[in-house]
Amino acid sequence: MKLKINTELALRERIKELTCLYEVSSIIVNADLEILEDTIGAIAFSLKKAFRYPKETHIVIATGNIEVGTSHNPIDVKAKLVTNISIFNKHEGTISAYLKDPKGLKKGFLNEEQLLLDNIALKLGSLLERMEIRKSETSLKRQMERADRLGILGELTAGIAHELNTPLANILGFSELIKDNLDEADDKNIADLDKIIQNAIFSREVVKKLMFFACEMPQEMTQVNLVPNIKNAIDLLDATFRKHQVKYVVKIETETLWLQADTIQLTQIIFNLIINAIYFSPKNGLVTIEAFESGKDIILKISDQGPGLSLEALEKVFQPFFTTKPTGDGAGLGLSVVHGIVSSHNGTISAENNPAKGATFTVILPKETK
Repeated sequence: MKLKINTELALRERIKELTCLYEVSSIIVNADLEILEDTIGAIAFSLKKAFRYPKETHIVIATGNIEVGTSHNPIDVKAKLVTNISIFNKHEGTISAYLKDPKGLKKGFLNEEQLLLDNIALKLGSLLERMEIRKSETSLKRQMERADRLGILGELTAGIAHELNTPLANILGFSELIKDNLDEADDKNIADLDKIIQNAIFSREVVKKLMFFACEMPQEMTQVNLVPNIKNAIDLLDATFRKHQVKYVVKIETETLWLQADTIQLTQIIFNLIINAIYFSPKNGLVTIEAFESGKDIILKISDQGPGLSLEALEKVFQPFFTTKPTGDGAGLGLSVVHGIVSSHNGTISAENNPAKGATFTVILPKETK
């Protein structure tokens, strides 16, 4: 009779475990990845029901920034089971089962319950892996779309720049010719011509920056050591740092980081990114300049502690004439120039918000250009 009871109990526990596995599989199949916490919570409560003493069992699932439990009250623990959640062979969380010690409860967990916990951890790990893959695919798709948009903008910009060059040269040339033929006493007309000349020169500089973005500027590629270029730029910008009351730190562990680049254009990359970081940094904020090599690439990172970038800014930050600065503080060409120079060197540039505050711009340049 006792054997029959034990067999019935074992069978009942086995049915509960199989039911739990089926429920968890259904939860995962129908999971809405936008509300992951709810999905994990449903898994935790399904798992709780599968244990021999469900009322006395408390399940906690912790992964990433999410921690879900089946009880909010502290319990006196009699026994504990733990299994790791692995994502791409890395431990990224745990599933824990706690057993309370009420009166009359003498036995702990069953061996099968540890196996059940392990099985659920595998299923949850697979779900989280799929989520990571989907996020990576979405991110890659956005990067490709952004690159396509910038490529199209580059082609349009190159055409516009070439079309503007000739009339601007004519305006500037004829204005200077007229000015030379005016009587020196004709102050009013000379002043008006000076305004035309100044605006034509300004417009020519804008066109030159557009051509940088479109990768249309000539280059003189040589072997350049990035480290002294960074140090020289910081020395020249030291007064700007002090004026804005912004601190800086340089993280470079070597004296040589060689790459093939146009020295002047490389300096423009460094200057524009540092000036941008200074502008958006608060008083007593910190700008971090970091450079190192990785395989066949040289990597430059410049971080600030400013307000960071909005979703719109992250999408458009390298487009010509896009700026988050107030009117009059910038034409929105600095970062587009940087993007153009980096692209012409067969490199990449990206912007992202820091976990705490501020943003980081990362430039990756190949040591050898093709």
